[in-house]
Order: sequence, then C-alpha cells, then structure tokens
Amino acid sequence: MKIGISSTGKDLNAQVDPRFGRCQYFLIVDTDTMNFESISNESAMASGGAGIQAAQTVAKAGIKAVITGNIGPNAFQTLSAAAVKVFTGASGTIKEAVEKYKKGELKETEAASVSSHFGMGGMDRGFGRGRNL
Repeated sequence: MKIGISSTGKDLNAQVDPRFGRCQYFLIVDTDTMNFESISNESAMASGGAGIQAAQTVAKAGIKAVITGNIGPNAFQTLSAAAVKVFTGASGTIKEAVEKYKKGELKETEAASVSSHFGMGGMDRGFGRGRNL
C-alpha cells in the first residue's frame, strides 16, 4: 500500500515534518517493498491554501493514508474527501514512522489536530499592535 509522509528530507532517514501543509517534502512509500519517491511540496511557501494544495498533491499520488505530525482543518477535510486516512502525532525518521504504521501503533485521526495557519510562523505575534517603547 502507498502512503504519504510529511518529511524534512528526501529519503527514509529524514525526519517526519510536524507540519503537513508546509513540510518541505512528501515521501510516498510502498509499505510492502519500502520503495519510495520524494515529492517537493510546492505549496510550502504559499501565502494561503498550503494545506489544501498539499493534500491535493499527495492525493493525486494515489496514496491511501498520510502520516504527519499535525494537520489543519482544510488539509484534513481535503484528504477525507479523497478517502485518504490521516495519522497524526508521528515523529522520528520516516522509516520509523512507517514501521509504527505497519505495526498498528499509529492511531487514525478523526479531526484536524491544529488550527488553520498553524505552520506559518510569525502569525498572531502582535505585529502592528501598539508601539515598541
């Protein structure tokens, strides 16, 4: 079975990226053979809609499940509509995450694990609110 994993790098030794929509790469892994391909996440730097675009990217790859650290509501909804299962809370290397998935140690997520715009950084930090004295 093919699964997609949010990744900080291009191989199985890379770390699981805790951000789904703004991760650098997705690794598409065949859980039976451990063969994989790396897909650059073109929406990582998008000003908006990164989660939806990222979800569409991995869904088009024909995956059945996504493993990530966290996922926002728009990405979750997009993946759910494509009948892709979502597993959050993953950490460690891609290879370790796949092994946990195969052993049934990851629990399927029933809803978004973070709010919208979680992975953007710099948001809601008080910019433009009063003067710096």
